[in-house]
Amino acid sequence: MATPHAVSAIRAAARPLTGGKRDYDALLDLVGDARFVLLGEATHGTHEFYEERARITRRLIEDKGFHAVAVEADWPDAYRVNRYVRGRGADRDANDALSGFKRFPNWMWRNTDVAGFVEWLRHHNARAAGQQVGFYGLDLYSMFSSIEEVLRYLDEVDPNAARQARERYACFDHYHEDSQHYGYTASLDLSASCEQGVLEQLKQLQQRAADYMYRDGDEEAFFYAEQNARLVKNAEEYYRTMFRGRVSSWNLRDSHMAETLDALARHLSKDDEPPSKIIVWEHNSHIGDARATEMGEMGEWNVGELARKEYDGQTRLIGFSTYDGFVTAASEWDAPAEHKRVRPGMPGSYEELLHATGIPRFLLPLRDGDDQVRDTMLERKLERAIGVIYLPRTERHSHYFAAEMARQFDAVIHIDHTTAVQPLDPGGGWHSDEPPETYPTGI
Repeated sequence: MATPHAVSAIRAAARPLTGGKRDYDALLDLVGDARFVLLGEATHGTHEFYEERARITRRLIEDKGFHAVAVEADWPDAYRVNRYVRGRGADRDANDALSGFKRFPNWMWRNTDVAGFVEWLRHHNARAAGQQVGFYGLDLYSMFSSIEEVLRYLDEVDPNAARQARERYACFDHYHEDSQHYGYTASLDLSASCEQGVLEQLKQLQQRAADYMYRDGDEEAFFYAEQNARLVKNAEEYYRTMFRGRVSSWNLRDSHMAETLDALARHLSKDDEPPSKIIVWEHNSHIGDARATEMGEMGEWNVGELARKEYDGQTRLIGFSTYDGFVTAASEWDAPAEHKRVRPGMPGSYEELLHATGIPRFLLPLRDGDDQVRDTMLERKLERAIGVIYLPRTERHSHYFAAEMARQFDAVIHIDHTTAVQPLDPGGGWHSDEPPETYPTGI
């Protein structure tokens, strides 16, 4: 347990967040000339995390000239939003632009906070004199949607190649767009793997890049198609290996997200301008350096670790935490969103330590500053992570891991009491009152 002196040192180093315009001056100083700012979240369903990430992102765009927002979402769904914020496509508003997010858990991106940020970004781009700011997805769960996008592109620029692509992708046809069914049968050698076909398709598309861009004259359209083809290749491997254990599938997924971030950075960098600068929105478990956690000790890596290695000194990792409140989450995979109560942080956790400061909202820099603060935040403690599923009754086992926060992040933003993100399609279960934790046994 942290000593009162250590808590006092953290309290003195904390930068209270009041909602004012200058709230994040210290964070922008910490960012400096970094090209990549990764903004986390301790849960996938907390309003304040989305709200504060949006506030920070607006300042990074306006004050630091960042070029893109890349999020923990599927490439084709996010690219529809990208078209909307750039004033393209037929979507009338943010609600329409976000309607591509149909797969569970759609509340991660179809919520009022994201909709508000998307509208702000569209208005910003409409006023921008220079390069517009894009919105992109880094994840790989859209294998079948991405296949459709590759075929749609080739139908327009090279119908013969489109026919060849259909033959290669036909390997997936009898799985009826069930990625996990494909992964299960392929991993057990119950059916032929589609690996060779997806590799050949990506290779052929890349080999013909110059020709396609010459014919079509649209470099952005080719980049979109190439990323979809790369996603199909990586997703095929991901689903084929997901039944072999958590570590291998986790590492494939985060490697894909880091690879997509790198491809995006290269694509957005102009020859005659400074290199591109990108903001990332993902869960703490993806953006906090895995080497500082027990998951890293088990062999997992993540986007934060890979970005620090690839862009040494050009990356800033910002974590978020909360002590208690409410969250939007499900009770099992593919179940409806619920409005759940978040239990108070466990004894001995970072959540309890930051709660002890008595400050409702604050930024705590971890890279430099007070030695006692850094030493305290380097102590191995429990840290909470709530994803799209929240299981309060098994919280210690399901949602806590050991970490050294000052190695994991460059700064942490603590919001002591938080509220649930508001889904755009909440459903009746989200509005109902949560039963008491003793229900139905009464124990």
